Amino acid sequence: MRIFGLLVLLMHTSLSMAALNIKQVAQGIYVHQGRIAVPDQHNHDEIANIGFIVGEQCVAVIDSGGNPQQGEQLKQAVKKVTQVPICYVINTHVHPDHIFGNRAFKNIANIQFVGHQKLARAMAVRGPFYLARSLEQIAIKLTADDLVPPTLVVKKRLNLDLGGRVLELTAHPTAHTDNDLTVFDKKTETMWLSDLLFLGHLPVLDGSLKGWLAEIKKLEQRQFDVVIPGHGAIVRDWPEGLQAEKQYLQQLEKLVRAKVKQG
Repeated sequence: MRIFGLLVLLMHTSLSMAALNIKQVAQGIYVHQGRIAVPDQHNHDEIANIGFIVGEQCVAVIDSGGNPQQGEQLKQAVKKVTQVPICYVINTHVHPDHIFGNRAFKNIANIQFVGHQKLARAMAVRGPFYLARSLEQIAIKLTADDLVPPTLVVKKRLNLDLGGRVLELTAHPTAHTDNDLTVFDKKTETMWLSDLLFLGHLPVLDGSLKGWLAEIKKLEQRQFDVVIPGHGAIVRDWPEGLQAEKQYLQQLEKLVRAKVKQG
């Protein structure tokens, strides 16, 4: 056990020292593209697309990563890009690959953690299971201090002014989860859809299939220049980039209905 503990400590050290690969996908919008994989002891749940948006007065982090070390890497990446302070950490939903970097930002003065109005409840319900299984699943022992709930909640819509840049946050009805939040940057017409969109990765359904299809129907009627999925490559051909996921979910709906009808 001592040897295993030492190995885990060494992995923590190497993770914290490594630089995070960040790309600017639109003016002032930076994304780290996660691996297309399921969480395991090798990737340490660093599988989601995470990043940040820079305004004239504030930076908003969008999802903090799958573990505290990745959150620290993301914080350091912000510092390399800009001297503008981080004011917000926005969590798009409760899944571990999107929230467990939050702790790295807790020591920032006046920081606000932002989420769907149902996110805190989801964290309270899911959190103990995530923490109990963390060492086994991702080879990092997470604790209650790593579970950071929102301090600012979004009931329907909320605008955050970063200075010369307004972000429109939308709390969606139950779809991928019951606490999905999207971030739209009006300045660049960029939509951060997070896990409402999967590319190259099987969509993970943890909410409502009918609800997800309903949200897709609304979203594909809109026009975006850039779309950032929760997993997979950046989309610049909206709504064409949505169609593979839509077709998969439609086929899943047909299959489930047929099986229900068969008893």
